[in-house]
Amino acid sequence: MVERLAPTDADIDRVFHALADATRRDIVRRTLVAEQSVSALAAGYAMSFAAVSKHIGVLVEAGLVRKRAEGRERLVSAEPAAIAHVQRLLRSYEDLWRGRIDRLDALFAEEAEDPDAAASSQPN
Repeated sequence: MVERLAPTDADIDRVFHALADATRRDIVRRTLVAEQSVSALAAGYAMSFAAVSKHIGVLVEAGLVRKRAEGRERLVSAEPAAIAHVQRLLRSYEDLWRGRIDRLDALFAEEAEDPDAAASSQPN
């Protein structure tokens, strides 16, 4: 059996789709604090048990939480490794944009120091 180490674009899309919804973000937050039953999670929202269960299904599919059976209860807990991966991915985007902004700042500073060079490089 071959195990994938790097997430695919589809995996990343599932994660961001899952986190795009405020209820799902709240479920992740609540399950990071402590494992919760689906019933306890559902009690916290003004929606049906089935709707909350669907939200949990989206989070499970994205790998952000896991669900396990304990007797008649279904318990949900966050997957910290998956959340850490999302954090690293977002940090890489932040680093990319900060680098671009730093280069723009350097360009503007260069133009401010030598306005004649900037004017001569402009098309007529």
